[in-house]
Amino acid sequence: MASLLSDEEIEQQKPDDWERDGDEIVRTYEFDDYLKGVAFATEVGEVAEEEFHHPEIIIGYKEVEVRLTSHEEGGITDTDVEMAERFDDVR
Repeated sequence: MASLLSDEEIEQQKPDDWERDGDEIVRTYEFDDYLKGVAFATEVGEVAEEEFHHPEIIIGYKEVEVRLTSHEEGGITDTDVEMAERFDDVR
């Protein structure tokens, strides 16, 4: 099990372009069209399934919002930060 990060650790470790929203870290990715966003969401889903750490993914017209938290631990952990970095690499 991963340990919860402190507020200071979250601010230091979360990747650029990710924001904190309560017990989650969040990023909205922008795309030129809807299908590029859908393709990105599919890739994120594949990475999440490999790691068995599933984000909330909201697909909009030209954007995809990704939200990460560790439900079992009740907040943000190193695992969430690592997954955020992996999702940025997909982009």
